[in-house]
Amino acid sequence: MPPIPPSSEHIADSSVFRAALRRERLALRMALDEKTHARLSVAIESGLEALLAPLPPQSLAFCAPVRNEFDARPLATRLIERGWSIAMPVVIAAAAPMIFRRWTPAAGMTLDRHGIPIPAAGEEICPAIVLLPLVAFDPQGFRLGYGGGYFDRTLAAMVPRPLAVGVGFELGRVTDIRPETHDIPLDATVTEAGVMQHVR
Repeated sequence: MPPIPPSSEHIADSSVFRAALRRERLALRMALDEKTHARLSVAIESGLEALLAPLPPQSLAFCAPVRNEFDARPLATRLIERGWSIAMPVVIAAAAPMIFRRWTPAAGMTLDRHGIPIPAAGEEICPAIVLLPLVAFDPQGFRLGYGGGYFDRTLAAMVPRPLAVGVGFELGRVTDIRPETHDIPLDATVTEAGVMQHVR
């Protein structure tokens, strides 16, 4: 028997809940003072190092930090020194999957339509691992971003699908983000508390 589709009322309730959750958790992150942010970031970077260190050099994508996100650029720079290829996601069109453009510390940068720094030019890369910023997340491995759906569309279109790793602060942890049908679960989540693998 096919599943019963959610009612419009349920969808509306879920959208209101997620919008409120997004505002609440983003406000908590923006309120982190510089010292606390730095301390938590060191722990997050340590967790990412533990996750990535056993792997051979390959391709990885990450986002430039905005809105007090964790800054993965120092880690990405070290990975390049170890032979990894590093890229950043670039929005080409609002309703289309993103592409990933090669990044180095010396790359010329510009701002996309949302004010996010991206490489102005560079080779297109298909990453084996993607680090996704988190506004909120739950123990089931579902993430809440900024609401544009860019990563869900992109991951759904990628074959093979890359390893999706959510990266953020514990203040974003909630019991349930109320995932919707388009939400793609993460393979792992890294916060200052450590690495959480999500088995499918």
